[in-house]
Amino acid sequence: MRYQDGKADQIKKKFWEAMGDSSFLFLQLDDDPKTAVPMTAQLDKDADSSIWFFTQKSSDFARLGQATATYAGDDHKMFARFHGKLTVETSQERFDHFWNNFVEAWYDGGKTDPDILFLRMDLGAAEIWDGDMNLLNVAKMALGMNVHDDAEKKHAKTAL
Repeated sequence: MRYQDGKADQIKKKFWEAMGDSSFLFLQLDDDPKTAVPMTAQLDKDADSSIWFFTQKSSDFARLGQATATYAGDDHKMFARFHGKLTVETSQERFDHFWNNFVEAWYDGGKTDPDILFLRMDLGAAEIWDGDMNLLNVAKMALGMNVHDDAEKKHAKTAL
């Protein structure tokens, strides 16, 4: 597939499917790379321009603002780096929708824990790499042959 030739939607679709299978990523504030930590993104299948996070009010992310996320799929066949803006999500309906036992395990006070900070990341520019190599490219690599051009065909710079 040549994603650079107008098929960015295909790679974006594969990205969202991979995120659905494993929604763990590294998140950092753009103005402070030391804030990079693993986080679990909360995904809404009907909202492909935002993702959500539960964190603590005492975390660095309480400063809000521009952030970057880096992602490696569970099977190491999908990689992405994307940018966005962190804001406080005020929708109680969305909060309730995403709340589950795995989230609750982080908060002693449950849903009403005073330290919960519910964030939305409105997504912007992204680079996505589809690392699903076909058998021919695996054979080329085993023989030391160049696969760079083939790999570039499965890379997209896009907006999420």
